[in-house]
Amino acid sequence: MRSFLFTVYRLGIKELWSLVRDPIMLVLIVYTFSVSIYVAATVMPESLHKAPIAIVDEDGSQLSARIVSSFYLPHFNPPQMITLAEGDAGMDSGDYTFVLDIPPNFQRDVLAGRAPTAQLNVDATRMTQAFTGSGYIQQIVSGEVSEFLQRHRDASVSPVDLVLRMRFNPNLEQAWFGSLMEIINNVTMLSIILTGAALIREREHGTIEHLLVMPVTPGEIMLAKVWSMGLVVLLAALAALLFVVQGLLQVPVHGAIGLFMLATALHLFATTSMGIFMATVARSMPQFGMLVVLVLLPLQLLSGGSTPRESMPVFVQNVMLTMPTTHFVAAGQAILYRGASIDVVWPQFLAIIVIGSVLFIAALARFRKTISQMA
Repeated sequence: MRSFLFTVYRLGIKELWSLVRDPIMLVLIVYTFSVSIYVAATVMPESLHKAPIAIVDEDGSQLSARIVSSFYLPHFNPPQMITLAEGDAGMDSGDYTFVLDIPPNFQRDVLAGRAPTAQLNVDATRMTQAFTGSGYIQQIVSGEVSEFLQRHRDASVSPVDLVLRMRFNPNLEQAWFGSLMEIINNVTMLSIILTGAALIREREHGTIEHLLVMPVTPGEIMLAKVWSMGLVVLLAALAALLFVVQGLLQVPVHGAIGLFMLATALHLFATTSMGIFMATVARSMPQFGMLVVLVLLPLQLLSGGSTPRESMPVFVQNVMLTMPTTHFVAAGQAILYRGASIDVVWPQFLAIIVIGSVLFIAALARFRKTISQMA
């Protein structure tokens, strides 16, 4: 047993030295757990943030002036006052998402009860702002017209007092969600890439033949790749969590970081095994890259990190329960967002262990078959 562990340890050190001599992989690791996380946290704006709007005021009345002054930051940029001829040209060039046309005699028709029509042109190619912003604008215009007719601001008291309590993210900060989920996604991506690339690199360089003539078993070779590449990703994720998320982005982490690292380690056991299995299927690095794309996209999009699993079809929910990422995302969100303890997340831990064991056995069988064909 001691000889087995020493062999696995020495082979793992060899993998680490091979990684150190690969500058492209080092740059990928640093970028993935620094710039990528910062960008994911900061480039996710609110659904309506500084939306460009232009107003054609053909009425020039007190009511139209009130409507113009009701659009302000942060939801809308200060309105650009344009002519009717400039509206279509501005939307064609992408200068404005919304163009509100207030027709002549608008105030007079409102006071006369004629229900005048104001036209709102929306650039629907900007889908998020288009759907949300059009609703905002309708509410703003309707509110200003109603208050203008009443000659006062309506301060009526609602018969029901609804108290909102935002738990875990009181200010609804997008950075809190984006940064932590990016770490979870990047752990999966990089662990698969590093282990798979390490095996393909040895095959392309011919060093795998050197291992075949040594007194080592396929299980020892595979375990060495699993622990060495998994350790790199684990340390990189810990550094990103401490220095990028908590330090640079000032995102509070409610749960125990040690417990999240334990979940990450268990997940890495599964995903590194998956990476080795995929590397035995692919014959070259380009093939492996294409295979990674086909596998990673469903793992990241259907595991509950981007969209709640409850909103997916039942068949997809059941299929994704066989993937380790589904349980890792659930455990990571519970620990980092809600401060869950081991009493809450132990079912996810158990599921990751079982799935990881199955993936490891399948990858080892495939790896042995590949080794025997090369011998």
